[in-house]
Amino acid sequence: MPDPTTTTYFGLPGFIVLWLFAVVAIVLFVRRVLHLLGILRLARPEIRWDRIPKRLGYVVRNVFGQARLLKEPAFGLAHFFIFWAFVFYAGSFFWNLIRGLFPVLPVPYAADMPLVAFAMEVLTVVALVAIVGAALRRYVFTPARLERTFDASFVLILITILLVTFLGGQGFKALAEEHAIAWSPVGNALGSAFAGAGIEPDTAQTLYLSMWWIHMVTVLFFLAYLPSSKHAHLLFSPFSVFFTDLSAGGMPAASEGAAQLDQFTWRQLFNALACAECGRCDRACPAHNAGFALSPKDLIHSVKEIVLSIDRPAVKAAAKGSNGGNGARTVKLLGETVSAEEVWACTTCMACMHLCPVFNEHIPLVTEMRRFMVSEGDLEERLQDVMMALTRYGNSFGKSPRARSKWTQGLDFKIKDARKAPVEYLWFVGDYASYDPRMAEATRATARTFHRAGIDFGILYEGEQNSGNDIRRAGEEGLFDMLREKNMQALGKADFKKIVTTDPHTYHALKNEYANGDGAVPASVEVLHYAELLDRLISEGKLAVNGGVNVRATYHDPCYLGRYNNVYRQPRRVLKSLGVDLVELPRNRGKSYCCGAGGGRIWMEDVAGVQERPAENRVREAADLKGVDTLVVSCPKDLIMFQDALKTEGLEDRLVVRDLIELVEEAIAPAHSGEPTVETQA
Repeated sequence: MPDPTTTTYFGLPGFIVLWLFAVVAIVLFVRRVLHLLGILRLARPEIRWDRIPKRLGYVVRNVFGQARLLKEPAFGLAHFFIFWAFVFYAGSFFWNLIRGLFPVLPVPYAADMPLVAFAMEVLTVVALVAIVGAALRRYVFTPARLERTFDASFVLILITILLVTFLGGQGFKALAEEHAIAWSPVGNALGSAFAGAGIEPDTAQTLYLSMWWIHMVTVLFFLAYLPSSKHAHLLFSPFSVFFTDLSAGGMPAASEGAAQLDQFTWRQLFNALACAECGRCDRACPAHNAGFALSPKDLIHSVKEIVLSIDRPAVKAAAKGSNGGNGARTVKLLGETVSAEEVWACTTCMACMHLCPVFNEHIPLVTEMRRFMVSEGDLEERLQDVMMALTRYGNSFGKSPRARSKWTQGLDFKIKDARKAPVEYLWFVGDYASYDPRMAEATRATARTFHRAGIDFGILYEGEQNSGNDIRRAGEEGLFDMLREKNMQALGKADFKKIVTTDPHTYHALKNEYANGDGAVPASVEVLHYAELLDRLISEGKLAVNGGVNVRATYHDPCYLGRYNNVYRQPRRVLKSLGVDLVELPRNRGKSYCCGAGGGRIWMEDVAGVQERPAENRVREAADLKGVDTLVVSCPKDLIMFQDALKTEGLEDRLVVRDLIELVEEAIAPAHSGEPTVETQA
């Protein structure tokens, strides 16, 4: 077979032609990438290159292993094979490019290596099948928020050309050599088909050269086009995964907030370059699906618009510190392409980030803009009132701190004051479990269960303040710091070994965010959600349950317990030990659907245009489960939101919402006794 790069074309040897194409493509590619990196350098710095081994592990699992996409088996497998075909093609292309640019090298082309050719042929066939599946998904069975853009179609066409020209070249090569080629089953089959179509070996040589050049030029064109296209995520997404936030919850470092380009961090702007615009975030977002203004996908697209609006002269001027660069630094996001209504709609449930295959970080963007609006006083009156109540009283209800322990009046035993007597477990009760009358019985049930299990526990009484988790996500970083400091002072006066809480929002703050401040909860202090503690007590035989709770129930995973802290197994084990016939909701565990209360939304007014509130959608999902009459929750806010939703939807005769602890207490015999079920350990 003739060598494509030593054959003469229009008086020039092929390798010279290849050099021309390669230089143009690489220059355009590098120029565009450097421009984009220059824009990122205008933003605030942020360290994202610590803990390299862990970051590399994320890349191995989620880039090479496509772990998140494989959670959607059908499409995930298709994408897996397209990705690996792309990787293999990229490797073989650069092999061929180096060989073609330097024809004197004593190495064959990639496709001339039997095992490599075989692997490429198999992957190409599989990738073509996957391309057909991807095309059907995009153009026939289109999921919500997956757009049919020209850019996406063009890239699919380019990939198809690459696959077809490679296989066509293999077929023409087999025909031109007039014998079967080892380890080339597809090429041999196509060669026979071409011969049957009347193509002569001499013609096949010319067609082989044509296929080779179309393939190489298409790849070089793709290389130049990629950084400017929608599919730039092919280039940037592996870095997005590598630079993911390794902390629990994705809270950005304390700042004054952000509204314009240079007030965001470079990683927050990098979201725009990595986004595949697949729409998974929108399909998972409770605010978007309820009809609120927020679209996580459009939020990232808005960031992309401001990033891509900065031209090359502006970046150069900004880098030099000249006045001409100020316009680049001060390009507005908030108030220009993103509205306040969008920002306040977020429940911070993390469904968008949990499902994003390129690990984009939507919530830090929202938090930064909320911080800016709070600093400007741009927030609704009801949220202002809550902030004032938290400042004055340490709770979101605006009630006296002395009323925090009023719920204990219904008990027939005294709960220790952990500030005055040593305890093993400090129970951080939380605002809603303490003050909301709808939670009072569940809170007392928790106390009775702890008491009967022989747990040595106490509370802080009026010394406890709101943990600050939700107000921090509402953008009030200073108020969060104040609440944390007051709680740390109260904790410092108490003598305890472990902390337990019934509120996942409080649990997350104590476990993951108090540990980041000065005088924080020591790492040696274990923080438990009560579902974890109950599971431990039952498994260790310290809490005897009779397994007689004969209900057919389903369980709702709270966002701050599940997605934020990966606590899924423990509450389910507790329910099964009680004898509950557990039926899973269609959206469970990491795909659980938010109740709509998080991120401070429980304190905010709904807006016009809301179609169906997240909690209403969720209770309808539970009520539709065959034979299920109980929705079990393990979060005070869930109990309140779902009970209200049952009334709104008229489902009170079909479904009841119960706290996990109520079922546990029901399974303990004898009921409502002040005596522990097992001996109290010394």
